[in-house]
Amino acid sequence: MYEKEIEELQKIIDDSSRIVFFGGAGVSTESGIPDFRSADGIYHQQYKYSPEQVVSHSFFMQHTEAFYDFYKEKMMILDAKPNPAHYKLAELEQAGKLTAVVTQNIDGLHQAAGSRTVYELHGSIHRNYCMECGRFYDAEYVKKTSGIPRCECGGVIKPDVVLYEEGLDPKTIQGAVEAIAAADTLIIGGTSLVVYPAAGFIDYFGGKHLVVINKSETAKTVRAELSIAAPIGEIFSKIKAV
Repeated sequence: MYEKEIEELQKIIDDSSRIVFFGGAGVSTESGIPDFRSADGIYHQQYKYSPEQVVSHSFFMQHTEAFYDFYKEKMMILDAKPNPAHYKLAELEQAGKLTAVVTQNIDGLHQAAGSRTVYELHGSIHRNYCMECGRFYDAEYVKKTSGIPRCECGGVIKPDVVLYEEGLDPKTIQGAVEAIAAADTLIIGGTSLVVYPAAGFIDYFGGKHLVVINKSETAKTVRAELSIAAPIGEIFSKIKAV
């Protein structure tokens, strides 16, 4: 299955030397991390508050304990392991084919698989800082703390993730945009291209090959040379990096 598409993707990769991968939640669902927008995703489950409310800056400030109840249960999946898509991207980077991963995910699985140049547009669950003194805390500390995680100084610890109502980090934006603009091939995978401003970043691509690998159609219309409606790990497991 997908033999023709995989063969075509392999030819594109062989023809490329500056691949950038732009990915979303669909990359990590094969690692057991729930996405937000699919039929069985977080947005379609019933909670007292909508997920959009909970993961907003104002909700975090006003209902910090309720935020952490949801965040720890639904967004901190610390036992998740990288899947074939993560490992193949790391291989492509080591082979000198891929220059950067631009991800909307906050799980750190690209780094766990060995990827070095990763632009995390929405931050990471693995970085957490005291709002008073700026001290760093890892994900294990936050996950294991009952209620609101606090610093030794007494301050509230906030995850370094971009909540609704918050802006993206300027340095991350710059790095991601420059990488996409310099790419000869852009592979978009596991994202419906719904979330802005992240989805708009692909407009900076002006290279040779544009590929989309996603189980469902993307919301943003892209003129892809190759579109594969399949799980990305399944496709990438058949690709040779060298």
